[in-house]
This record gives sequence, structure tokens and C-alpha cells, in this order.
Amino acid sequence: MDQKVIPVETHQLPIQKVDVHALYVLEKLKAAGYVAYLVGGSVRDLLLGHPPKDYDISTSAKPEEIKKLFNNCILIGRRFRLAHVRFGKKILEVSTFRAGDPEKEELILRDNQWGYPEEDALRRDFTINGLFYDASNQTIIDYVGGYEDIKRKYLRTIGQPFVRFKQDPVRMLRLLKFQARFGFEVDPDAHIALVECREEIIKSSPARIVEEMLRMLESGAAKPFIELLAHHGLMNHLLPEVANFIEKEKESDLIYNFLQEIDSVFLDPTIENLDRSVLLSSICYPLLEKRLRTQYLDRDHIPHLGQVQDLIRQLLTDLYEGFFLVPRRLRISVNNILMGQYRFTPLQKKKGLRKRIPRDSDFPHALKFLNLRACLEPGLKQIYDEWNETYLSIPREEPPPVRKPRRRRRSRRS
Repeated sequence: MDQKVIPVETHQLPIQKVDVHALYVLEKLKAAGYVAYLVGGSVRDLLLGHPPKDYDISTSAKPEEIKKLFNNCILIGRRFRLAHVRFGKKILEVSTFRAGDPEKEELILRDNQWGYPEEDALRRDFTINGLFYDASNQTIIDYVGGYEDIKRKYLRTIGQPFVRFKQDPVRMLRLLKFQARFGFEVDPDAHIALVECREEIIKSSPARIVEEMLRMLESGAAKPFIELLAHHGLMNHLLPEVANFIEKEKESDLIYNFLQEIDSVFLDPTIENLDRSVLLSSICYPLLEKRLRTQYLDRDHIPHLGQVQDLIRQLLTDLYEGFFLVPRRLRISVNNILMGQYRFTPLQKKKGLRKRIPRDSDFPHALKFLNLRACLEPGLKQIYDEWNETYLSIPREEPPPVRKPRRRRRSRRS
């Protein structure tokens, strides 16, 4: 295995662009006698000129040794044991170099076999994610040809793609994720393997699938990602009802229009990002409108709010309680957001209704979703403005002051 060391004069990634807390962790690990590198997506994003969302570190230190070095550290995971070093709300993920057989065609259930940097690089998913950054001399270490693939904008698995997708089917989602985010060309062998292995996706952990999907909805590339999922047949296994809607419904563009608006929000640093419940609502709402139309409106029957609520509950059960298992609290928020739309724009038109702002923590999210709808339907803009003005006019209650517990005096011994 050839090791290429790319000097800073070549890769031109100044150390000033690296997160200061990541540099602190790297320096402390090095000072304690361990090998430690910045690794993965952060190195890739810095080389591409994108600000990294996360900073991951790989080291020769074992998880328990990492914890001893950092008071602000907790250990997580059984299948994949690693350390989280916390700096306020920021979390740096620190993992020990892994070993293992990258060509073993089995689903990875446990991954805690320690190894060396070159072994760790070989068991990563794509070449563009297999680079190490050594902050001590500002060099990039490349065992897998990832540096050249980043330069030519090429997506290639490390090892045989068929085997790699069998080991961890989530890698298929990640392939489409990077294609959507960066517009890279996909290696033909990886594309063929994805089509042949797509049914393997249901062997993945539902929690990992949901998290990958939610992250992509927050990435600024949600629309191209969902388009790729549908085009390659993966959506049929993850959200079959959504896949069927996209494939057959004339109104399927409504989902993509919502996603395009969402992407514009996440790509604009001046706009506050949307809650995950709003993102999921954008996929649910077109399907809910279809059910309302076919079950009620096409039959000249206007449902009351109780019937709308029943439809929403059934839809969320159909979508998010199968393989694509969304956490209960998030489903409740989506329910409240969707229900709120039929209070903003009731199916039964009544004049002179007073606008009542409910004491509901999900109401601001419902209002933001109404704003998304108004971007697609300009006729809703006035309705949004009126509700938003009413909401902003309500005085905010100050939280009660936190009282410090009184110290109990120690009784003196006589």
C-alpha cells in the first residue's frame, strides 16, 4: 500500500481554517505520545472550500485513554466505541484507528478491532473520505488516492463497491448524498453495485437511516438527493408511499418545490434554519392533501378538524412507523404542524374568525411551514403576514428566576 504525503504548498489548506478546538485535541493527544489526525469529511470539505459541519479525529489512543486525557469527554457506542469531546454545544468525535478485513462480505455488526492508520484508511467508505490531516506539519496523508479523486471530482469506493455496500448498506445513501452535494461523477462500478444491492438497505439500522435522511434535508441539497433516491429505487424501500406518490402523481413536483425552498433556506446564512419537524412536514403535506382530496373533497364533502386529525395520524403511522421509524416526539411535532395548516387556511371558510395563538411549542414551526407554503402559493402571503403579526404582538413571558438552594448550616457539636 503506497502512502502519499501531500505538503501544504501543494494542497494549500492553511491551518488557520481548521477549528481551534480540533487543533487543541490533536495537540493534547500528540503531547501524550499518541498519533492523531484530523480525518474524513472535515478534510474533504476544507479541500473543497466548504466549511465543515463536523470535525472528526482518529488516533492511536484507546477510548479509555482518550477519556483520561479530557475531562469534557464521554464514551459512547457498543458497535462502534468512540469518544465525544465536548466544547459547549460543539462535539468533536474522536475514534481509535480501526482494523478489520475490508473485503469480508458480511454486514458489520461490531467494529472495535484496533489497528494502524493505513488499516483505518482502508476500511472507510469512499476515497474522498479516506484522507488524514497531520496538524503538526500541515501535511495530508493519503493511502487510497483520495486527494486526486477530490481534484477530479470523482466518487469511488475504497475496495470493491459490491462488498462495501454489503458490509454497510448505509454507504449507498452516502454515495447519493455526496453526488447530490458536490455533483461529483460516480465510478461506474459503484453505480452498478448500488443498483444491484439496493434491497440491502433494509438491513441497516433504522436509526442510522433516519439520521442520514434528516442530515440531507438540512444539507442544502435535499432536492437533488431525494431525486436520486427515487431514480435509483432506494425510496421504494425507505418510504414506499412517497416513492409511489413521486412516480405516479401529477402533483409530485410539489414535494420537490418544497425541498427547493428548504435548500434555499439552508444555503442562506442570513436565514434561521428550519426545525427537522418542518422538513418532514414538507414531505407529508402533499400526501395529506391528496388523501383529503380523494377521501373527502372529490366527494363534495368538507371534513371537520377531527376528520383531518384522523387522516394526519393515519398518514404519519403509514410513513414513519415502519422501517423509517421517526422518534415519537418528532412525529408529534409534525402532527401539530400539519394540523396547524388547517387552522391557518381552514377548509370551511368562515368570516370574522378571531386569530387565537395556541400555547403550543410547535406553533412557531407551523408558522414557518405556512411561510414555505406562501413561497409556493403567493396568495397565502397575506394570511401568513397576518398570523405572524398577531404572533409577534403577544408579549413573551419571562421565565421565572432560578432560585439557588439555600445552604443548610452545619450544627455545631457541643
